[in-house]
Amino acid sequence: MRFLPLPLLSLLSAALGSPTSDALVAKAAIEVADIIRRASPDNPSGNYAPATVDCPSDRPTIRAGGTLSQSEQDWLQTRRSKTVDPMVEFLRNCNLTDFDAPGYITSNSQNFSIVPNIGIAVSGGGYRALMNGAGFIAAADSRVPGSTDAGGIGGLLQSSTYLAGLSGGGWLVGSIFANNFSTVVQLRDGYQDSALWQFSNSIFEGPKRRGISIVNTVEYWDDIKDQVDAKRDAGYDASITDYWGRALSVQLINDTDGGLAYTFSSIADTPSFSNADTPMPILIADERRPNTQIISLNSTVYEFNPWEMGSYDPTVFGFAPMRYVGSNFSAGSIPDDGHCVRGFDSYSFVMGTSSSLFNSFLLQNLSDTSIPSVVVDALEAILTDLGNDDNDIAAWTPNPFFHFANDTNGSADDEQLTLVDGGSDLQNIPLHPLIQPVRGLDVIFAVDSSADTGYNWPNATALRATYERSLTSIANGTAFPRVPDAETFINLGLNQRPTFFGCDTAEFANATHTPPLIVYLANTPYTFLSNVSTFDPSYTDEERDSIIKNGYNVATMGNGTAGDAEWPACVACAVLSRSLGRTNTAAGATCERCFDRYCWNGTTDSTAVSSYEPTPILSLDAQDSGASTYGSGSAGGLVYGVFGLAVMFLAL
Repeated sequence: MRFLPLPLLSLLSAALGSPTSDALVAKAAIEVADIIRRASPDNPSGNYAPATVDCPSDRPTIRAGGTLSQSEQDWLQTRRSKTVDPMVEFLRNCNLTDFDAPGYITSNSQNFSIVPNIGIAVSGGGYRALMNGAGFIAAADSRVPGSTDAGGIGGLLQSSTYLAGLSGGGWLVGSIFANNFSTVVQLRDGYQDSALWQFSNSIFEGPKRRGISIVNTVEYWDDIKDQVDAKRDAGYDASITDYWGRALSVQLINDTDGGLAYTFSSIADTPSFSNADTPMPILIADERRPNTQIISLNSTVYEFNPWEMGSYDPTVFGFAPMRYVGSNFSAGSIPDDGHCVRGFDSYSFVMGTSSSLFNSFLLQNLSDTSIPSVVVDALEAILTDLGNDDNDIAAWTPNPFFHFANDTNGSADDEQLTLVDGGSDLQNIPLHPLIQPVRGLDVIFAVDSSADTGYNWPNATALRATYERSLTSIANGTAFPRVPDAETFINLGLNQRPTFFGCDTAEFANATHTPPLIVYLANTPYTFLSNVSTFDPSYTDEERDSIIKNGYNVATMGNGTAGDAEWPACVACAVLSRSLGRTNTAAGATCERCFDRYCWNGTTDSTAVSSYEPTPILSLDAQDSGASTYGSGSAGGLVYGVFGLAVMFLAL
């Protein structure tokens, strides 16, 4: 029998309910009109190929990374102000009874050294990460019916300044911003004839459109080949990432051919974002140094935001204007006789770059008879040129940082900047851009859908990787809270409930700054066995919806039914923690109880763990209750992808 916490019942017609319910159909019909373009077809070529254009009078240059870009600084002045009212409402709904949190924010609403600065980071992990992360975003979004009811955390998204994703989490963030900052409900339900979030047909077969049988798979792949050929014919290198990104976008961008001419930089020009009505999206990728195959913690981490791509790492410490990244920069500028290029920052190419691990996934399926031989031949030709060791790369040619930072930039002499999946260095949660001191965040909600264990559950490998990196020179002094070993996470249940890291700021007495508090939320079973394989290529609508619902339950602790009715108040305490510390304001007894429950106090238990098989916290959904929980690495009978690849990349 399906068990639903009572406060979740109101979501049956919205975020988490049956897609066949009459109420949902009626609501979806109303919301369809809201799913309009957010990012836009800004590529002057009108297709996937970059286009040569005249440079603007203020010629693009590479800037040093000592500060935020002027565009981001200007945007923040408005965005921080626009988080105040949603934050006041969010804190009011959190019911922090012994501290006037709304009054505290209101009385300091013009002082942004006091108003909390919030970020959300959604990990990689393929479709599992997209769907589990979607559950968290739905729970945090005040537009989702029921999210602001008792036990909910709705409004946290509207109170946030940044929303970061990588790999599968980047698909979620990218899809949200490509589709008018739509709610998870809108993205899930789409509309007639849309392929948006229709995962029941694998990416190898082509999109399944609502109400229509599958499109012609051969035509689908022929179109993708023609799109990539247009880029190559325009004189640009093509990698397997181009094919992967184009196929991916058909499922994620609600536009003909998956937003063929959509660019990531176009987000900056859309009214809602330019007016600072939403958080700022950031995607992540890692650099692979020339002639190497290993991506280590000292690899340069690149970010993509609506204005720029680049890195705060001391190796590069520079940023290129996103709109013009295909231009021939040399030593930080475009030669006087050089032209500018636009359209290289294809939306699909950016999402594909952040998830280039899945190039291998694509290659493993070349034997699928539905993929036309002409496409197989094209991919194999690329593989022959690159070699098997380079099949996971995204080729950013020309290199925007050519002859830039020559003393520290290992790729300064290379015409190609080689980027790979953002979780390749084990930092599978995109914390890097959010812990930069120049951004001054107070709290980061870290949603972890990694497959660290044999049964595809997280054990905070990503957190440890970021902590260990913070101890090295490439961190450039960027501090991060201490976290324990994997065994401690499992033995103490730190990955089965929310856990706060960095509560005691005395830990950072010798650091140049105090880093954000980390609220760690690991994928764990509440109402569904959501540990599906990273490389599972398709999901029924029911499976998709149940994983999203499970993620919602993880975010809300079952809307307060899983042992802590005070959880929303504890979220409020986490949001306020750094601010209260700066103003020497007492948090009150409720926050003290919350910190006692959720802050890691340094206790460890490194007893060896032979197998981690968590028990569902609430009753499983009906469709999952009879499934085999753990068998041959499967999760609920859903894993039928290339599990061998998942073993190779346990961090993802």
